Amino acid sequence: MKRTFKQWGVTGVAAAVLGAFATPVFAATEIQFWHAFTGRLGELVAEQVEAFNQSQSDYSVTASHKGNYSETLNAGIAAFRAKEQPHILMVFEVGTATMMAAQGAVKPVYEVMEGAGAEFDQDAYIGSVKGYYTSTEGEMLSLPFNSSTPVLWINKDHLKDAGVDPEGDFSTWQNVGAALDKLKEAGSECPLTTAWQSWIHLENMSAYHNVAFASKDNGFAGLDTELTFNGPVQVQHIQAMGDWAQEGKFIYNGRRNEGGANFRAGECAFFTESSAGYAGIKNEAQFEFAVAPLPYWDGVDGAPQNTIIGGASLWVMEGHESDEYKGAAAFLNFLSSTDIQAKWHQNTGYLPITAEAGDKTKADGFYDENPGTDIAVMQMTANEPTANSKGLRLGSFDQIRGIIDEELEAVWSGDKTAQVALDSAVDRGNGLLRRFEKANDR
Repeated sequence: MKRTFKQWGVTGVAAAVLGAFATPVFAATEIQFWHAFTGRLGELVAEQVEAFNQSQSDYSVTASHKGNYSETLNAGIAAFRAKEQPHILMVFEVGTATMMAAQGAVKPVYEVMEGAGAEFDQDAYIGSVKGYYTSTEGEMLSLPFNSSTPVLWINKDHLKDAGVDPEGDFSTWQNVGAALDKLKEAGSECPLTTAWQSWIHLENMSAYHNVAFASKDNGFAGLDTELTFNGPVQVQHIQAMGDWAQEGKFIYNGRRNEGGANFRAGECAFFTESSAGYAGIKNEAQFEFAVAPLPYWDGVDGAPQNTIIGGASLWVMEGHESDEYKGAAAFLNFLSSTDIQAKWHQNTGYLPITAEAGDKTKADGFYDENPGTDIAVMQMTANEPTANSKGLRLGSFDQIRGIIDEELEAVWSGDKTAQVALDSAVDRGNGLLRRFEKANDR
């Protein structure tokens, strides 16, 4: 269905942004945008692109799906080597260090905006999101687009059937563990499942408990960082989950978001997943659901601190003409405009990347009508981020996650203890960090 600019709710600010880039041309300048979204998220991105294209005639954005996050990053790298790179490439957050090291391949967003003469206020973006994608000098390298953080999804009907109060306090892992006991006793075949196990149960778990995942401020302070996620807090958590797996209380369904299908089908009671799971759960779930903050371990000093973001940002690639960069700037500003960001946040569960988008969502009454949808924002902004909870900036991080996944699977199957598995993951991951450091030590 065709959607007009007005139907997308774009008024005032976004229209002015686009108007600032309008110059008379005889044919629209084409902008290639490669992304990693399918399903409902893919549909929403397509609507955004269509809204932008219908709003003006100077530029035409063509969006192309290039596979999952890892595949999209690899496609972008291969295309650059072949001198066939897109103008804009979606890269998940763990690829940030890789993109920063790719000298000559990317054009920092702040430079794109300056060159295009675009109005661009970096302070408009919320700090917990902006900091992940800025240089040590505070200059924005890529544009935050889909930023999320993990939360706890609850199948209220499943809990009721098992005699567990769905309105109970599930803020701590101790309380969740007690609920898992009751669910198992009641015959539940899937008391708990998860998506993105490394991101949620090691990366975010570390930040939420204010313990380091790696040295050097989790990699922000230098390439000579070392992994440290084999400490007591991480071991405690992973061992507890390993015990739950052996007892049939935690059901492992895969490394990415395979468990989402099980939760949306009503099979599981608890589900740790991105706040962006809202789009699919709202669209598919035939049961009453709720969202709660990610649990923490009561008794750990400094917890709960704040969780960190996942998702992706948009990188502009080198090797294009000046008028094409003006089109890229116009499109990126359009995506950041208040109306578009508020609608994106409300439709998906991704964080509103600007303060104005969050304020508009609240003023629209969305949080009142959809209880719990503001939890991700509050969880991210409740405390000022520390060196342990600002985020992660590690080289070869996609490959390191693969190592972590292997070692966690050994814990879930009962083949390794949490300490042995995490020690191994740290040792193997540090080997990759040393190779990355050597390759990029300029």
